Amino acid sequence: MKEPADGLTGQQRTGPFMRVALGVLTAALVGMATPAVASPLEPSDPGYLGFRLLEAPVARRDDPRALKYIVDHLKPGTTIERRFEVANNSDDRREVRLYAAAAGIKENRFTFADGHTANELSEWTKVHPARQTLDPREKSEAVVTIKVPKDAAPGERYAVVWAEIGTPPDATHNIGSVTRVGVRVYLDVSESAEYAAFDIEKLTAIRSKEGRPSVIADVRNSGKRALDMKGKLHLSGGPAGLTAGSYPVITGTTLPPGGVGTVRIDLDQRLPSGPWTARLQLESGTVRRSLSARLTFPEPGGRSFAWLSDPSSGSLRYALTGVIVTLGAAVALLFVRQRRRGCA
Repeated sequence: MKEPADGLTGQQRTGPFMRVALGVLTAALVGMATPAVASPLEPSDPGYLGFRLLEAPVARRDDPRALKYIVDHLKPGTTIERRFEVANNSDDRREVRLYAAAAGIKENRFTFADGHTANELSEWTKVHPARQTLDPREKSEAVVTIKVPKDAAPGERYAVVWAEIGTPPDATHNIGSVTRVGVRVYLDVSESAEYAAFDIEKLTAIRSKEGRPSVIADVRNSGKRALDMKGKLHLSGGPAGLTAGSYPVITGTTLPPGGVGTVRIDLDQRLPSGPWTARLQLESGTVRRSLSARLTFPEPGGRSFAWLSDPSSGSLRYALTGVIVTLGAAVALLFVRQRRRGCA
């Protein structure tokens, strides 16, 4: 059975409910979980449970991430509550267990722990009620409360609030089957103001051995909040004035604070090699950056770096590097010429 890797596409809509793609269907055999990981683009969803947040902080009403996940920035000693809704989408009466468990960011992917594994944030988090019995097609509300200790150290922490049905393995039963859906929690603790930022550092045009063109963007998280990257790429100024796009960024990249990673945009295989003017727009929540570059796609199996035509944010230094090198070479050449004249 399959388990979505991290659900960075956010949530899948079924009727009025959103089943967060973090949801899993896990088989446990001989007391050990044996999940198979599926591509984030192919989320497995048994459809038994629905889960959606019912509220978000007023200060984050314009933040798309806060509508899908529990995202907040709190001072030590603060307590918050969030209401959510659980739905039994099956034809059977089911007991639903509600709880928080550990999560993290590994290799630029949001990951969650097996079972009820705890971490610091999950121990601060309580769900009430912890159990609900739902009739077929019944919906019910619950409340998640996060209480940050007064002595909590600064930093961002991650967890998942889960709704779970099924029978996990135990000391008596070594075979179990569990279905769970949930919502991510990103909680930053600090006495200072929140700071989220990122830079697009480089664009690379590539073409696979099969001939499909793609664009790779190098991104640096220069802030103090994790970022779930999404965006789109537009192409213009191509051969004979062609335009193309917009092409979506492949979702799935979560950059931790200070992290560096890449995002990828796959394009139409029939796309001419160029040259093109590519304009990339990336965002995470309310933080947005854009970058324009002149690029040409290479032969199959090759790659080429893009020439920056309208650098922004951190990418400016790549353009400046070329200017500095050019000026340096010009100064050196002038010095040699002056010296030769002096010798003459």
